[in-house]
Amino acid sequence: MIKTTPLQNALLAALLGSVALVGCKKKEETADNNAAPAATTPAEAPAPMTGAPPPMAASAVAVSAVTVGKTAAADKSVTTAALFAPKDDVIVSVKTDGAANNVTVGAKLTFQDGQVAGEQNATLNTSGAETTNITFKNANGWPAGKYRAEVMVDGKAAGTPQEFEVK
Repeated sequence: MIKTTPLQNALLAALLGSVALVGCKKKEETADNNAAPAATTPAEAPAPMTGAPPPMAASAVAVSAVTVGKTAAADKSVTTAALFAPKDDVIVSVKTDGAANNVTVGAKLTFQDGQVAGEQNATLNTSGAETTNITFKNANGWPAGKYRAEVMVDGKAAGTPQEFEVK
């Protein structure tokens, strides 16, 4: 017996539904051979299946740059830093372009062993270029080692992950 995931089942059902719709469309067209040919229009996507999550709309925001640094200027710009002291703040600066209302911008710091060292989100409302800074603090000090900063927009990876080290 072949095991399938719920996603595979939903995709298979959508494919079968599309084939059935195409088959029904063919029968309608061939039923009246004397009718004038209909103008071709793109087929509509089948309605979402019950129980399947609705398709997510693509975000209108694109990440143009990710910078990791220690301090932010008044204009929110952050100078790139690759080496941090244990008591330094870690600022993940995310530059975006596009229009957005209530879009979640998140940053996650991962330690060299794969352990999540911090994760935070901010809400973005903009109609153009914007910089969002997410600051991570560790009152006990960051353990020495290598870290990776990753950015997400609406839960999806965005921008180029940045690496830095604490010594």
